[in-house]
Amino acid sequence: MTSLPPSPAADRYPAGSLAFPHRGLLGIGELQTHEILFLLDEAEQWVALNRRSAKHAEALSGLTIINAFFENSTRTLLSFEIAGKRLGADVVNMHAAQSSVKKGETLIDTAMTLN
Repeated sequence: MTSLPPSPAADRYPAGSLAFPHRGLLGIGELQTHEILFLLDEAEQWVALNRRSAKHAEALSGLTIINAFFENSTRTLLSFEIAGKRLGADVVNMHAAQSSVKKGETLIDTAMTLN
């Protein structure tokens, strides 16, 4: 992989930073140029990781991700599980059929129990 010079966004939003202000990003129409460049820089790093034979990072090391699925979706479930593990997280998958939601517990109550 060739190294590109850091974009101005790299200084503004360091790798792994929680400072990037767009959490539920659905499009790029409202983004500024430096924010788009930041996302492209981040994507390039993750593509490079995905192309390596050892696809493992420590970005989420020490954290646990709980994937709560309330509809059957094998590809989505596996994609989320693999992504979490590649980022170094411990991953737990919960299916609605195996949860108290089936007995009438609300989704919010189930999520709060897992928190």
